[in-house]
Order: sequence, then C-alpha cells, then structure tokens
Amino acid sequence: MSTHSIEPQPHPEAHDGHDHGSYRSYLTGFVLSVILTVIPFAIVMTGGFESRAVTALVVIGFAVVQILVHMVYFLHMNSKSDEGWTMLSMIFTVIVVVIMLAGSLWVMFNLNANMMPQMNHGDAPAAETQGFGS
Repeated sequence: MSTHSIEPQPHPEAHDGHDHGSYRSYLTGFVLSVILTVIPFAIVMTGGFESRAVTALVVIGFAVVQILVHMVYFLHMNSKSDEGWTMLSMIFTVIVVVIMLAGSLWVMFNLNANMMPQMNHGDAPAAETQGFGS
C-alpha cells in the first residue's frame, strides 16, 4: 500500500493574477449582448431607416459595440491584465479586422463595377417602383 498524502490543490483560477469575472459581470455582459442583438434585429425587421446606408451603419455600429462588450465582459480584456498585452493584442486584432473588411469591400465594389459595366448601379430603381410589390 502506498502512503501518499493527498495535498489540497489550489483552485486553478486562484492567485494567478487574472480577473476571471463574477456572476454579476457575466450577467451584465449577457444582458448587454441580448440588447445589442435585439435592437438591430428590430430595426431591420421593421424596415429600417429610409436610407439603406444609415440602416447598415447603425447595424454595424451595434455590432462593433457588441464585439467590445464580448471582449470586456467575457474575454476580460482590459489594460490592466497581463501587463497590457491583452490590450495590445486587441488593438492589433482590431487593425487586422479593419484592414480585412476594408479590403474585402474595396475588392467587391471594384469587381461589381468592372465585371458588370453595362449596368448603371447608381440609378437602380427600388423593387416597389417596378411593380413587384403590387
């Protein structure tokens, strides 16, 4: 028989210098995430604003805020944890995402303009004026 003593193991999240959040912070993050999902969904389902560009910008704005809520409340990213390295990695991630989105939109716009030159994209009438809705 072995006489190994069983030593109490420290909790894996204890004393490692990280902020792992509380029940209240997770609940706050969840509520904010739901609100930031429901509002754009309601805007789009009710027809949005008169300008499609304004509707798209509002939905994108809510998406950006929701990303920040997820990073703060669920990933616990702030300027104090890990001596600021999580904030630096977040800034780098934001820069890479902006470059990817801007590049993708630029490429898609140019492909649309150059592959379909016979179409006049600026004067396209709405579907309702063509008799499709009536």
